[in-house]
Order: sequence, then C-alpha cells, then structure tokens
Amino acid sequence: MNSNLISLGSIARKEMTRIFRIWVQTLVPPVITMTLYFIIFGSFIGSQLRDIGGYDYMAFIAPGLIMMAIITNSYSNTVSSFFSTKFQRNIEELLVSPTPSWVIVLGYVSGGMTRGLSVGLLVSLVSLLFHSVAHTILFAILTSFVFSLAGMINGIFARKFDDISIIPTFVITPLTYLGGVFYSIALLPQIWQVISKANPIIYMINGFRYGFLGFSDISVWMGMAMLVLFAVLLFSVNLYLLEKGTGIRT
Repeated sequence: MNSNLISLGSIARKEMTRIFRIWVQTLVPPVITMTLYFIIFGSFIGSQLRDIGGYDYMAFIAPGLIMMAIITNSYSNTVSSFFSTKFQRNIEELLVSPTPSWVIVLGYVSGGMTRGLSVGLLVSLVSLLFHSVAHTILFAILTSFVFSLAGMINGIFARKFDDISIIPTFVITPLTYLGGVFYSIALLPQIWQVISKANPIIYMINGFRYGFLGFSDISVWMGMAMLVLFAVLLFSVNLYLLEKGTGIRT
C-alpha cells in the first residue's frame, strides 16, 4: 500500500509541476477569458437586462462562468497530458511497473483537478462572490473530478493530437453554453425546459449557483446524485480501459 501511495504521489507531483511550471499557459489564459465574459456579458450587456431570480445579471452568471472554467480546464489538462504520455511512449514505463491502474487514473486526474480548481479559484476571486462555501466547494470538486476522468477516457482513445479536441469542441462546449451559464431555463418555453433537463451540465452549474446565491432551476440533490453516479461510472470505465490496454497496447 505504501508503494502505491508513493507512485500516486509521484504521478500527481509530475502533473502539478507541469501545470505550475508553465502557469502562463495553463492558468492565465482562462482567467483572462472569463474576465472578458464578466466585463462584456456582466457589465456591458447585463446592465441592460432585468434581474433573474432576484439577482442582478452579473451575480447570476458568475457561478456559471466559474463552473465553465472548471469543466473545460479539468478536461483539457487530463486529455492532453495523458495523450502526450502515450505519444512520447512514457506510458510504457508505468505499464511495466507494478503500479495499479487505479493509481494511474487518480494520478492523472489529480492534475486535471488541480488545474480546473486553480482556475476556478482565480475566476472566483475575479467575481468577488463567495457564499455557502462548503456546498460550492463540494460541487466544484465533484465536477472537476468527473471531467478529469472524462478527459482521461478521451486521452486513452485518442490516436492523434486532433482527436483530443473533438469532444471538447463538439460536445462539451455546446452543452456548457446550453447549460444555463447565461440564462435561467425558467425563461425558456416549456418544451425547451424539458429538453434542457436532459443536459447533465445544467445540474452541475445550477448546483454550483445554488451554493453562491441559494437559487437553482433544478433539484440540487439530483445534481449531486448525478455527479456521484458519473464519478463512479467514469472511474470504473477508466480502470477497465487501462486494464484492457485499450489505446495503449498494440
């Protein structure tokens, strides 16, 4: 067990060192992007809009923008890091070692979570909004964990660098923008409210928003249950794929 902890610590330390060594590339750009969202949508456009749920538009979109930063950075860090390890053939060193698959998964996921939560914290400081900290942190950690796991699955299946951008571009980004970041689904026609509830990201964003503002369009407990379910499912899938050698062994 002690050797497993050493292995986990080594992988996690490598991932975290990589993130903070090139912080200008990993942490600064998303913070600048989110700041522009705050300025354009929150100040310029939001000042022309009526309140949502009793909150001004800037306060309403802040939790969604923070969660969007956590989702995209958790996913992108894990998929790019794991695929780079495959591409450089460094993964073979892990596979021939006695390191269990669960240690490899958690090691790489820790890097994605570190980047996602670090960016989320920086964006939170920009937003200057902190309410119900415990609830907010729990949703942030679970969401970061889930999307880091999802990013690793993408990294496992990716065969070239183009493959690591397909899912973020055509799946995650549309679902995030349609996940209630900039609006309340209560403002939509009834049919679109029903359709929107099929988007899992809307539960994550609303759960995070509830921690900030005490306002949510959907059941917070359902969102929490979905996050736990996704975490268990994706972790199991990662273990299975690593044990089988999918995308790694030829």
